[in-house]
Amino acid sequence: MTDPQPAWRHPAEWELHEATWLCWPHSRKDWPGKLAAVQWDFGETVRRIGPSERIRIIVRSPQHERVVRPVLEGEGVALERVDFFRFPSDRSWARDAGPIFVTDAEGRVHVAHFGFTGWARYDDWQNDAEIPRRAAEAIGLPRIEPVHAGRRVALEGGAFDVNGRGSLVTTEQCLLDPHVQVRNPGFSRRDYEEVFRRWLGVTNVIWLGRGIAGDDDTHGHVDGCCRFVDPRTLLAAVEPDGSDENHAILSENLERLQDARLEDGSRPTVVELPMPEPLTYRGRRLPASYTNFYICNEAVLAPTFNDPNDRVALGILADLFPGRTVVGIHAVDLLLGLGSVHCLTHEQPAGRRPPAAEGDRPVRMGEPS
Repeated sequence: MTDPQPAWRHPAEWELHEATWLCWPHSRKDWPGKLAAVQWDFGETVRRIGPSERIRIIVRSPQHERVVRPVLEGEGVALERVDFFRFPSDRSWARDAGPIFVTDAEGRVHVAHFGFTGWARYDDWQNDAEIPRRAAEAIGLPRIEPVHAGRRVALEGGAFDVNGRGSLVTTEQCLLDPHVQVRNPGFSRRDYEEVFRRWLGVTNVIWLGRGIAGDDDTHGHVDGCCRFVDPRTLLAAVEPDGSDENHAILSENLERLQDARLEDGSRPTVVELPMPEPLTYRGRRLPASYTNFYICNEAVLAPTFNDPNDRVALGILADLFPGRTVVGIHAVDLLLGLGSVHCLTHEQPAGRRPPAAEGDRPVRMGEPS
């Protein structure tokens, strides 16, 4: 199905959610020696989100679900708030492989099934690429497949961030590099801006340069360096240490933000957020950043790294989200998988269901077989 008119809108993350999606971790190669610890990080994330919205968790099988349930119970999660979906998956990054939700002109929710190719980096992505289709079928939502220039568009949720009013922020490194991890060969800046306009309701794109050092897996996702926190405010990571490789990257991004405009032509407010000290594993820098936070209905979940700037970052976020509780989620182990809190979550906005689906309950998988 394709849409003849550009009537879609991607809601901002702080708008009301019906649910949050996660894909439960299972790959030992993604978290070497840390898979058990990472499951508890996922469990803590679920516990913090659960009181204000449903949690929809993708598991690989009934056996996998039987592993997950005791973890959630041990964290004190109310399992009646959790829906389990048994889909095959390759990895556990719901932000990128999970369904991207858009609303139509009447506020009805659809699944925008963009293509997914493992960040144009890995060979094992075919199961993840089908998650949006399976999710749409399971919860009874219609699905659209965005196309441009006659072909399917590949796009990951972590590659962009929106204010819900027509503005989007992304990086040239991720989408416009013609040689490294090319998602849509031949696409230009203008092509992406048309994709954003037609399928996400975006009329104004803010292009930053690069993502943070260590983000080799995604090649520059914007959620590691800059996020909208309200319709007029952008939170930008900064690194004052001139010897750190992030200093030049983030300084250039900050300069671009100072010249940026919103969809109405006004300048955004830009708030600076510090970076943690560099974290490495076996000589490889990890993509540690406080901008990889997740906004749910009643809380903001922010990654922490046993770093002196943890408290500073949480304080800045608390000032920016006075109506939500800001909670730190220990993310050092998560980073071994080269992602953090925002990467493992994906919001499903509240909204009307199309006529055929209005009033339907989300599919519940029930007790394990």
